[in-house]
Amino acid sequence: MLTSYDFRGLINQRFVQNLLPIPPINSLDNGKRTPDFELPDITNGKLVRLSDYWGLKPVILALTRIFTEKQYCPFCFPHILALNNNYEKFLERGIEILMITSTDREQSKTVVSDLSLKMPLLSDSSCQVFKNYQVGQALGAPLPGQFVLDKQGRLSYKHLFSFLDHNASIEDLLEVLDNYIVEQNNY
Repeated sequence: MLTSYDFRGLINQRFVQNLLPIPPINSLDNGKRTPDFELPDITNGKLVRLSDYWGLKPVILALTRIFTEKQYCPFCFPHILALNNNYEKFLERGIEILMITSTDREQSKTVVSDLSLKMPLLSDSSCQVFKNYQVGQALGAPLPGQFVLDKQGRLSYKHLFSFLDHNASIEDLLEVLDNYIVEQNNY
């Protein structure tokens, strides 16, 4: 767990590229497919392609803010822990969570180990997925955002960072997904 302040690795290419603030101005529309991507899953060493889930199961994309392997965003850290602690609740409903971070592979390996992550942690050190999902950026890292995609890969719900409402709560995500499951069972 995070117990000391270690700022090594903070100033890097990602930090410089994300230094200037860009507000989250996401224009992705509900009911439409979101951008596909392929990223390495640090948790199990495989490449994950979002489109591989299309037609199989709903997915939550949890784009999170981690500065370095030892420095977490104070707003995102509790959210990461909550998602990890409730991962089984999502799996029981047939939903996958893909957590995406802008830390590089080595930093991400430390995060997986330190937090005992059960869910996939995808490394997007180029920040391309963050840019494609238009979550914005500030102070050296992309901003967080959560996206619920239905079984066909279409956007059902999105939550973008604000200082008043940092991340979608576990309860809100489960409610969105439970409503989706009820809707699907009525067809």
